[in-house]
Amino acid sequence: MSDDAERRQLRRRKIEHAPYAVGYGKPPEASRFSKGQSGNPRGRPKGARNRMPQLGEERLKGIIMEEAYRDIAVRDGDRNVTVPMAQAIVRSMAVAAAKGSARAQKTFTDLLMGTEADGKRGLEEWMTVAVDYKIDWSREIERCKRLGLPVPDPIPHPDHIEVDVRRGLIRINGPLSEKEKRNWDWLHARKADFLEEREDIEALLAGKHRKGVEDMLRADIARTDDLLAIIDRALDSFKDR
Repeated sequence: MSDDAERRQLRRRKIEHAPYAVGYGKPPEASRFSKGQSGNPRGRPKGARNRMPQLGEERLKGIIMEEAYRDIAVRDGDRNVTVPMAQAIVRSMAVAAAKGSARAQKTFTDLLMGTEADGKRGLEEWMTVAVDYKIDWSREIERCKRLGLPVPDPIPHPDHIEVDVRRGLIRINGPLSEKEKRNWDWLHARKADFLEEREDIEALLAGKHRKGVEDMLRADIARTDDLLAIIDRALDSFKDR
């Protein structure tokens, strides 16, 4: 073996058997990750941003949606406003169409007609679902009443669904969940109690009493009316959603 080969072999042995130096980029052996163990098991794998998408993964759609709704600053008259990218593009197209661009006019018109058609189709489907739901549950409730069976109390109740076919409007004037139903029933129970209490006070007021007693009864009626107004506002909140 040549002298150079021996020196290289000795140098390798010295490096292999040298004590492990702890420092920057060299943690203690006890705290080092085992071979094949990730140092960031819950994080994004290194190079994940540049990797090829897996089968069934639609990363391009996510990128398009991020860009479409990324806010940008645009000029609006004498001031700058911040709007989503998609809105800025549609606005630019509409302005170009208004200025006489035939291509922009056709594109914008087609886009508008398609959007309105989708909205109309969605409304018609929703109207059909609402009407069918109301009719089916109303028939079932009437059937149970007629046969003396337990009457169901669906949520929403068909009596709470208002369908205005002519105007294309649907309103649900009642609870939409079990939690709302509990609040709804509690409010109606309290309203019934206060109405009964008001009738009792009015019956007492119809009799002959001293001036002081009569004033007290009228004050009780006024307080009861205030509580009934609060309950009615709470019930109306189910209609304003």
